[in-house]
Amino acid sequence: MNGTNETILYIDCGMGAAGDMLGAALYELLGDDDRRTYIDEINRAGIEGMKVEARPDVKAGIAGTHMSVYINGEEEMAEAHHHEHDHEHEHHHHDHGDHDHGDHDHDHHHHHHHASLADVHAMIDATSFSDRVKSDACAVYDLIASAESRAHNAEVGEIHFHEVGMKDAIIDVLGVCRLVEMISPAHIYASPIRTGFGEVRCAHGIVPVPAPATAYLLKGVPVYAGDIRGEMCTPTGAALLRFYAEKYCSMPAMIITDTGYGCGTKDFERANCVRAVLGTAAADDDDTACTGVSDASAGNMSDTGVIELATNIDDMTGEALAYAAETMREAGALDVYFTPVYMKKNRPGYILTVLCRAEDEETMSALFFKHTSTWGIRRRNVERRYMDTRIETRETQFGPVRFKVGEGYGVTKSKPEYEDIARIAGERGMSIRDVHDRL
Repeated sequence: MNGTNETILYIDCGMGAAGDMLGAALYELLGDDDRRTYIDEINRAGIEGMKVEARPDVKAGIAGTHMSVYINGEEEMAEAHHHEHDHEHEHHHHDHGDHDHGDHDHDHHHHHHHASLADVHAMIDATSFSDRVKSDACAVYDLIASAESRAHNAEVGEIHFHEVGMKDAIIDVLGVCRLVEMISPAHIYASPIRTGFGEVRCAHGIVPVPAPATAYLLKGVPVYAGDIRGEMCTPTGAALLRFYAEKYCSMPAMIITDTGYGCGTKDFERANCVRAVLGTAAADDDDTACTGVSDASAGNMSDTGVIELATNIDDMTGEALAYAAETMREAGALDVYFTPVYMKKNRPGYILTVLCRAEDEETMSALFFKHTSTWGIRRRNVERRYMDTRIETRETQFGPVRFKVGEGYGVTKSKPEYEDIARIAGERGMSIRDVHDRL
């Protein structure tokens, strides 16, 4: 994150996350005219029998917004208190920020009809939203269906959704996708997610919190239970964050332009809100300034959206290989490195390996073919675990020196930046080792 003009959307999940709460928090970031436009758009989107209202609400003295969804004139509140799975077909529940699902009656007044993932896609595609919004919403639902299938050992095609709850959740997902399109941030970050703890009742019986599908959606994401019993993060909230958040960290250095609060239905000692903060990157901000929260899980960073690309090369010069690697670093590679190997006919060569984000895979593949002699590359998904790092400037006997500091997995370490060591060594006529040892 470089420069001061990039817009940052930071989502504070200190009280978990639910689809309607995320939508309400983002809605508060809009101006009055855009708010009216958004409500009009979603109510005219083409989902039969549906109406959305944004209502002012207050949680622990903090003013925010609660999104009320009406299906055929009836507010979807009673069913929102349930995390129910049909006995024959697992399905995604619909959420309205009421995290403690186990304390409510499970009799339903609706007649349930089931819909497949294809039906969900068809309903989304039939709306009047832009192609980007519809594509994002379908991708979020694909994540949900995949998590449900893994949690219940069923094929994705066997996953079905209750009709009423499906409409409710689709509205939440479409709403968040449209709001992200309207806000158009350059970067979206989120805090580590409070999941809650305990148990929640479903049609099959009692399951642990986070619910199985939610746990799959949060794989590789920094989470913590917190001290509130109940379900704080729902599958819809987890899927939306998984789709949009680039990383999970404490709020980076930024100039705040607006703040929004999306309220849940229950009242706790803490404000039951998702908070969305909009701003621009501070002048000297860097990705390394994004740190974990002060929790037992602080610093334990993991990223599952990483692609490894590699190829074997035995017919390029060192200069050409170095140039290829540098172009990949400049294009956004997370890491580039060479491994010496012996290839066929005992020719010495190198394995060129690049780690990159999934969205950069095509760019990196093109650079392999453009700047190396390879005819093919290998690809695999990898999970990267790393310490949460930041840059600190410390006063030393040589003046201000930047240190890289890492925290995570019960370990804290730091080291002075090489450029500063080299500068001091040149200015003082010392060796790099002497400067390092004195620091």
